[in-house]
Amino acid sequence: MRAPALPKLQEPHLASAGRTPRKDRVAIGGNLSSFLSEKGNPSYHYRPQFHRVTIAALVIFMYAWLVPVGLWGFLTWRQGAERQIGGYSFLETVCVYGYSLFIYIPTSILWIIPFEWLRWTLILVAMVISGSVLVLTFWPVVREDTKVMAVATVVTIVVLHTLLAVGCKMYFFQTEVHVPSAAPITPTINMTIATKAH
Repeated sequence: MRAPALPKLQEPHLASAGRTPRKDRVAIGGNLSSFLSEKGNPSYHYRPQFHRVTIAALVIFMYAWLVPVGLWGFLTWRQGAERQIGGYSFLETVCVYGYSLFIYIPTSILWIIPFEWLRWTLILVAMVISGSVLVLTFWPVVREDTKVMAVATVVTIVVLHTLLAVGCKMYFFQTEVHVPSAAPITPTINMTIATKAH
């Protein structure tokens, strides 16, 4: 007689696999934002843009993995060039980038609100919070390097992070400006009908 199989325990990072990942929330939020901003416009026909989910997943996945890989490789190389530089492991670098992106989850939900000034305010707040996590984490590692290299590394981190945030805002949450068309002007034609008297 066989013993009953024990249930598999899920690792904490796999437990949320049934939920919508944060990269999909950006694209879904952009679709919902477009729908809400055009609500009441009789000439607008809503079409879900599922291709944006794929693009969001690709961009955020590449940013969350390739940028930390590049930074970790650069810091490891600099650690070999300058022995006094300490560093983070590859996993720690990826985790820092993942944690820094957390603020974009509530931000992308709030981007649904169709006020452009609010969206830009939210993006600035999210960029400052997220960018400060990266700068405060990596500055102690790079400050022991030459001043030029340390500043260039931090500026590159901030610029890449800004490009991601502004790029997501511009691609997924850009509202189209509709100029109402003027009512067609129909010329009035005065016609006089002449009748013959018999």
